[in-house]
Amino acid sequence: MSIREEDLFQVRKLEMSDKSKGFLEILQQLTVCNPFTDEEFDARFQDISSYGEDHVICVIEDKESKKIVATGSVFLEKKFLRNCGKVGHIEDVVVDSSARGLKLGQKVVEFLTNHAKAMGCYKVILDCSVENKGFYEKCGFKQKEIQMAMYFN
Repeated sequence: MSIREEDLFQVRKLEMSDKSKGFLEILQQLTVCNPFTDEEFDARFQDISSYGEDHVICVIEDKESKKIVATGSVFLEKKFLRNCGKVGHIEDVVVDSSARGLKLGQKVVEFLTNHAKAMGCYKVILDCSVENKGFYEKCGFKQKEIQMAMYFN
């Protein structure tokens, strides 16, 4: 009897209880993410939730360990271009170092891309490092133009 992937991992939207399931620790594997209190998490969760389907955070929970092992987000930009169209922006995709190689990153990107498409977006875009270009190409993305950034202190 083989164990199906659906039996091991649950792909879903972020829930309040995910802070205690290692959500912060996953984000810290991506970039700078200072610890935050339960109150700060709750306030940000409520703020993001107020956008409804226009800002969705996906997580993958390991059903056995009850830990978050992957995450990513998509937010929808409403435009005047393309007949008042919408664009999905994928951000903050990360898979726990212990779970890499299981195609969980692709599952996160697929979940977020499908959400953007279901919400009527005419495209979905993201920025990534040169090192991650191959991964996103496997997910169906193509390099287009260049990224620019300005950081504020």
